[in-house]
Amino acid sequence: MGKVLSVQEISPDDRPRERLFLKGAPALTNADLIAILLNTGSQGEPVTALSQRLLHERGGLLGLMKMDAVELSEFRGIGRAKAAKLKAALEIASRVVALGPDQRPRITTPDDVVNLVGIEMTSLEQEQLRVVLLDTKHRVLAIRQIYTGSVNQAQVRVAELFRDAIRHTAVAIIAVHNHPSGDPTPSAADVTLTAEIRKAGELLDIELLDHLIIGAGRHVSLRRLGLGFSSNGSVD
Repeated sequence: MGKVLSVQEISPDDRPRERLFLKGAPALTNADLIAILLNTGSQGEPVTALSQRLLHERGGLLGLMKMDAVELSEFRGIGRAKAAKLKAALEIASRVVALGPDQRPRITTPDDVVNLVGIEMTSLEQEQLRVVLLDTKHRVLAIRQIYTGSVNQAQVRVAELFRDAIRHTAVAIIAVHNHPSGDPTPSAADVTLTAEIRKAGELLDIELLDHLIIGAGRHVSLRRLGLGFSSNGSVD
């Protein structure tokens, strides 16, 4: 009988748990997230393969949401313990989605954004660009990871920042990226990228409220510094 492989025993390049800490949860696929919850596979089937098969045969995340704990436990390789953990996680996700607009975080200052993503982004070993999507009252609609690598105007496609904003009918966005060096001082490339995002937002009628850079224990608001924004733009 084949050995049951846990997340820890998978090849380092394939370990979703390690990639979660290295690149952040938004970088993981649905199968990766399910694999972390399941933790171990079945006889002769690694946990990553089990999670992929589960999603494929049950219609993805939406299909899993429709299954009850008993149905999950009867899927080959799952069992009662894994089914209970998976169903609990799916129920938490369902309840978050069901939150009313008034229960969503509201962004009034750069510190509000840092409180949402700062701890996680400070620990990243690579630069990562995310965009916070906001409604008319500056409540958070979603946070999307856009790019991992060297964040500057040469690599980042500005259109990618607005794709989800348009899909969610966001009226404003906040760009945020980290400096793994720990020094959040904006580079010339950061300022140029900010100006390009702002100009593209004006064409789409989606306002760029700010571009934040997160370092080690501190952050910088390019709007507050007047970098990449018009001179009469306010911060708060």
